[in-house]
Amino acid sequence: MKIAINDGRKIFAIQEEFNQIFPYLKLEFFTKSHKPGGLSPKNLLKPNSATLGECRTEHHKGEVTIVPEMKVSDLEQNFGDVYGLGVQVFRKSGKSWLETTVTDSWTLAEQNKQGEELSKWA
Repeated sequence: MKIAINDGRKIFAIQEEFNQIFPYLKLEFFTKSHKPGGLSPKNLLKPNSATLGECRTEHHKGEVTIVPEMKVSDLEQNFGDVYGLGVQVFRKSGKSWLETTVTDSWTLAEQNKQGEELSKWA
């Protein structure tokens, strides 16, 4: 999957594209990137109605390639390093969404499968 990145795109559009492939994961956008293994402060969360231009530091167009075998940490770092976007992956756990900070070394496919398993019991 390739997700187009430009200043005019709305966060919710990127979230929808991502959820088509990973229904038990979600991307949240923050005004700053978090430290590896660290939590993203909720007060820095951007509303999903915001545009990418409103929450990034690098303002060039491009595409983010996302594959199931990609590690969560690599995806988050790619958004930050290339496009200046603070992104955090969350995994569904029953009716809640958990930050994947402890399991950032897992692949997106592993995270999504775990989210599916945990949601069966909700």
